[in-house]
Amino acid sequence: MRIFWLAGLAGTGKTSIAVTLCRQLQNDAHVLLGGAFFCSRTASKVERTDARRILPTLATALAEQCPEFAAGLEKALEHDASPRAAYSDADVQMKFLLERPLVSLSSSIRPIVFIIDALDECTDEFEVEQVLLAIAALSTSSGATVKFKFILTSRPETHIASNPITKSDRGSILRLETINRTTVTDDIHWYISDAFSKQVQSTTWYKPEDITALAVRSDGLFIFASTMTKYILDGRGPGERMRRLQTAISTGHSSPVASRPLDDMYNLVLTRASDGNKVEDSELEETLRALACILNARAPLSIAGLADLLGRGVEDLRGSLERLYAVLYMPDSIDHPGLRTVHASFGDYLFERADPKVLIPSSLGDKLLAEGCLLVMRNRLCFNVSQSRSSYEFNQNTRPGSITHSLEYACLQWIYHVALTSVPSGLDVEIDAVFRSRFLFWLEVMSILGHIQHAVEILDHASKTVRLINSRRCFCSFVLLGRVGGAFEIPARRSRLSNIVPRADRAQRAAYLCLGIAFRAERLTSLPSFLSAVYRHHHS
Repeated sequence: MRIFWLAGLAGTGKTSIAVTLCRQLQNDAHVLLGGAFFCSRTASKVERTDARRILPTLATALAEQCPEFAAGLEKALEHDASPRAAYSDADVQMKFLLERPLVSLSSSIRPIVFIIDALDECTDEFEVEQVLLAIAALSTSSGATVKFKFILTSRPETHIASNPITKSDRGSILRLETINRTTVTDDIHWYISDAFSKQVQSTTWYKPEDITALAVRSDGLFIFASTMTKYILDGRGPGERMRRLQTAISTGHSSPVASRPLDDMYNLVLTRASDGNKVEDSELEETLRALACILNARAPLSIAGLADLLGRGVEDLRGSLERLYAVLYMPDSIDHPGLRTVHASFGDYLFERADPKVLIPSSLGDKLLAEGCLLVMRNRLCFNVSQSRSSYEFNQNTRPGSITHSLEYACLQWIYHVALTSVPSGLDVEIDAVFRSRFLFWLEVMSILGHIQHAVEILDHASKTVRLINSRRCFCSFVLLGRVGGAFEIPARRSRLSNIVPRADRAQRAAYLCLGIAFRAERLTSLPSFLSAVYRHHHS
């Protein structure tokens, strides 16, 4: 493989790895660092964002170290190209600045390594694609006898992730987010420990468990660890360093000084994602709505599940989220739960410190998810939702296809999102509409998922949140019957209502049946009258 590609979300340490590789290769007698180009939008130099300068820079750097290559480069420019070859398209640059000079080298030359860091930082996406295609073409050529390798790093931006190199055997690709999280945390722990021990002689101001807590708080984000480490060590004296360490460890509290580098990174990503020349205002709004849901989700969502909850098409949602590839992890499969932001600090930034154009109200995600959960349950809960052939069959070991990820999420999480909306009572009518005719179907899903025990907790919460009198009394009645009857202490292994409490007597089963009927009744005057109805049903 002549191409090694290191891909990762923003702040996961790609540039630090590239810098470390450069230092190691410079001291390696067996390998020649041909050249390196570090793209950057924050370096205040336009040259660092121009993809057309990458190949000329690498050729110049190698020529300065290798006289034989310099001679081959001079020959190529004198006899085979115009004087402006360095300003030509990437394929022309590659042909005359690297490919032909490399062919002229003898096989005795040490293996050559070129490093290109942060390709996503270049401003012209088309030029980046052309550079990658030129590198791919060179990697398949057989003219050069000398061994060479390109090491690339980038965020998984759309125009980069779709490059042919990533879909063929031309290169080896390592995605940092696929590395075991424990391994990453251990590496960050070592980095912090090493930095503390080297910079400060006295260790009395911190404990080993403080380093562990800071590594865990970093949550796999190297830039968070490095930023906080610098912030802590810049403190004057052990007392101030200790206070800064506790600030960095504390969740939900962040110093403006410590968070500024992270904010700058997030601001750069969101500025590109909200570019008015490429993104309509309505598209940006939909992207922010999806992002709000991901930030407020109580369990990892899949792309398909989130699309269902938002009432959007899967490909439409994927297109919105691709603008945030740099700070958002998206599973390869649309059905795999795992949508998440690169770090919890991204949510803090969006809720508190982002530009007004992209600032997200903290309750927006809960509102959207509450509405989405109720909509999914209203549309999907139906008779025999588990598709069982008989009410006496045991639950299947695998979840039936009729219970989608979005329906599972909706049934388990709806009340928690409702409770966190700014005006929970605003959804009472919709809650009543869902559960008045679908309560038993919801109970069936909870049984199939193995969460029938959790149903009491959900309905207990609902009895304290829902304001509409009929629904609230029914929720209270369910909780009372479940607790008094002890029904939920019995493992629920069967799927249909008649077997949700398989060892319960007829009275208990009748109670659950009446509970479902009560939701459909026009009136429910009081809990005693409800219990009386249960008794009459049992003895009829």
